[in-house]
Amino acid sequence: MSEASKEEKEQVLATARAARDAASLLRLLTREQKDKALLAMADALDQRSGEITAANAGDVARAQAAGTSAALVDRLTLTPSRIADIAQALREVASLPDPVGEVIRGYTLPNGLQVRQIRVPLGVVGMIYEARPNVTVDAAGLCLKSGNAALLRGSSSAAESNAALTAVMRDALTSTGLPADAIQMVPGVTHDSVRYLMTARGLVDVLIPRGGADLIRSVVDNSTVPVIETGVGNCHVYIDKDADVDRAIAILMNSKAQRVSVCNAAETVLVHREIADVFLPRA
Repeated sequence: MSEASKEEKEQVLATARAARDAASLLRLLTREQKDKALLAMADALDQRSGEITAANAGDVARAQAAGTSAALVDRLTLTPSRIADIAQALREVASLPDPVGEVIRGYTLPNGLQVRQIRVPLGVVGMIYEARPNVTVDAAGLCLKSGNAALLRGSSSAAESNAALTAVMRDALTSTGLPADAIQMVPGVTHDSVRYLMTARGLVDVLIPRGGADLIRSVVDNSTVPVIETGVGNCHVYIDKDADVDRAIAILMNSKAQRVSVCNAAETVLVHREIADVFLPRA
């Protein structure tokens, strides 16, 4: 291993250790503390929207110069309205019930001993994803709500955007008295940094890859850290025979036309044969 690789590995592991320290504090937070931080993050994104779009412009310019497809450039692009939507998503996360401490199921033994399955934080969650800067905020927000520290490894093509978004969120955490290291970008831009993250067993509790089939397969095949495997797209919409046709058409149009370039846009429509003659001509 070269000296540069050794240094990069140590940087990744140091980041993971800092996340682990932060996670030990996050798991003890009340809902009020977490929601206050989420709302502060949302407000900060709105207030520093110009700073974020300026950073994003650099990523977009490089992508266009490299001949990146229009669909991928669209996924990469952040506008003031998209940043406002991202901030609103954080507010919606804050409004959700606190998952920590929820009793899933339980029973009482004949001797009176109560057995309960209760939701608790995992600890340190590593996210590996492609050129979708909004995932940086989505992942960080969901991790914080569930009492977990987030280690984020996005695509190098979105490096400036992700750095700006992360800086804004870390500042918001600090302003509410929470550890900034609850949200961190994984250092390094080479594939080696991803490998070091995938093998940081004992420091990282779970990895979640989000992206194309090749990315997900690589993480699943090479990680020594437990992996939650996600889907790769090809999203289906099913129209049942009892569906309200007007409402179904509106849902279908929104599921595809809102942003046609994203991986969770609808790609397949299944229509029950008993409603097909009515639905398909209107769709």
